[in-house]
Amino acid sequence: MRVLGIETSCDETSASVLHGSGNAVTQDSLVILSQDVHRVFGGVVPEIASRAHLTSIVPVVERALADAGSDTVDAVAVTNAPGLVGALLVGVSFAKAYAFARVLPVIGVHHMEGHLFATALEHPDALPPFTALLVSGGHTMLIDVEAWGRYRLLGRTRDDAAGEAFDKVAKLLGLPYPGGPHVERVAAGADPGAYRFSRPMLRRNQSPQDSEFYDVSFSGLKTAVLNAVRAPEVDLERDRPAIARAFQDALIETLVEKTVRAVIQHRRPRVVLGGGVAGNATLIAAMRDRLVPRGVEVFAPTARLATDNAAMIARAGLFHLERGERSGLDLNAFAAQPIPGLVAA
Repeated sequence: MRVLGIETSCDETSASVLHGSGNAVTQDSLVILSQDVHRVFGGVVPEIASRAHLTSIVPVVERALADAGSDTVDAVAVTNAPGLVGALLVGVSFAKAYAFARVLPVIGVHHMEGHLFATALEHPDALPPFTALLVSGGHTMLIDVEAWGRYRLLGRTRDDAAGEAFDKVAKLLGLPYPGGPHVERVAAGADPGAYRFSRPMLRRNQSPQDSEFYDVSFSGLKTAVLNAVRAPEVDLERDRPAIARAFQDALIETLVEKTVRAVIQHRRPRVVLGGGVAGNATLIAAMRDRLVPRGVEVFAPTARLATDNAAMIARAGLFHLERGERSGLDLNAFAAQPIPGLVAA
């Protein structure tokens, strides 16, 4: 089967074509157009994002089909949740019109389920069962993936997502948006002992029965950075690297420890990272340092597949299409929606 994927959940207009069946899938093309205008505002402006998708969606899809060598596809997969509703509606409306005009099936895809599939496009062994850590600007989720389409949500953020925390701390430190790569760069050469922030919701005496065993919270960590930056003895030009390092160390140690807990409790042989923060090299290295000695493989996508992209949407869509699932022309967009296939934790 040959699937056209479309992704417009936030500020990337993306289209991709892939073909295959089961886990034997080949990516024929991937086009990602990022909206750099949001850097001016220090964050994504929903109305601007929606209007940019309107002007970009047709040329982006045309380019993806041209790069794939043919405009012949068997189905269309499109992100319909979660995300910015106006942005999502552009992709959903285009996908339904495209499918209707060509008498093709269309399938709506959950954006976060797409991230679960993304890494397998580059690493064929990144297959269930595995523990997944999805970390992006809008989401932080720890999921036990028993099989494709069968997921247990173990933990999630109770406030700020990891990527959101990076962006807000970057702003406090006078760094550009998006913040993650800039914080990591500045922190790279800093003294790890100059500052230290508490690891949020991380205590040694926690047990799997505790509600905080897998959950994370980063709002307090963000406030700790704010207080450090405003301290009278702090010279931001001098202390920026050390503060960035202390923040990143606290966030990463928390994410790694929560993931290790899930691996041990569910005895999974693999960990798969997904989402924009999964491109953080320091996070990947820390995860491997903890888990590889235990015999656990850690898989992370490259930056291109860690960001929001249509290849992962096409891949997740292919899975659902092969199960006989289809969406009607009443397919709608939703700002929030649970991942399909969730079972009790």
